[in-house]
Amino acid sequence: MHPLTQIRDLAIRTLRRLGFALAEGPEIETEWHCFDALNTPADHPARNEKDTFYLPDGRLLRTHTSSVQIRTMEAAKSLPVRIIAPGAAYRRDEIDATHLSVFNQLEGLYVNQDVSLGDLKGTLEYFFREIFGPGTAVRFRPHFFPFTEPSFEIDVKLEAKGKEARWIEIAGCGMVDPAVFTAINQARGDTLFDPDTTTGFAFGLGLDRLAMIMHGITDIRHLIDNDVRFLQQFAA
Repeated sequence: MHPLTQIRDLAIRTLRRLGFALAEGPEIETEWHCFDALNTPADHPARNEKDTFYLPDGRLLRTHTSSVQIRTMEAAKSLPVRIIAPGAAYRRDEIDATHLSVFNQLEGLYVNQDVSLGDLKGTLEYFFREIFGPGTAVRFRPHFFPFTEPSFEIDVKLEAKGKEARWIEIAGCGMVDPAVFTAINQARGDTLFDPDTTTGFAFGLGLDRLAMIMHGITDIRHLIDNDVRFLQQFAA
């Protein structure tokens, strides 16, 4: 199997064991689902045409799979909501050894009453130790994302052949900002996601980056070149 397929399947199996269900959403999105509902300010750089592919009717190619979180909460009948959403995302990045204009993400969301930061840390520490091995060190660094507060970037400490172990940035996460719940309630016309009683966490990671780290791939373009010589290295 393609290395991206391998890491996607492994990530899904690992998170399904924790009770996460698979969810999906459209790759052509509205600004509300991709930005407004995720508490992204109107002047945020991600909304600029230099970064995002807009269509003539005002819709766009989603820049992250976080829009699936919004659509899932819009359609939810009750709590808890616990989903993962693997899929493609699109950005106007210049294509080079570490960037593509189309890439693969996996997003996670867990919302209920009394979801804690400890739940978030425990989930992701378990996940990365299942992916990279039980002794893997994981650390959380404070960061900023519009849709989570507090927010963190996640590093894992990994060894490369003949080199010292080093910290590698691998994902972003945080507790869902109450403003996101307020936006969802307004869209739904009810208070299922009452920000006074409801909490949750979200996380997102790049599957392309995970595949590159796991297999020592130095150029992301190898993942889309369809070079049989490259792909044969991953045959069972």
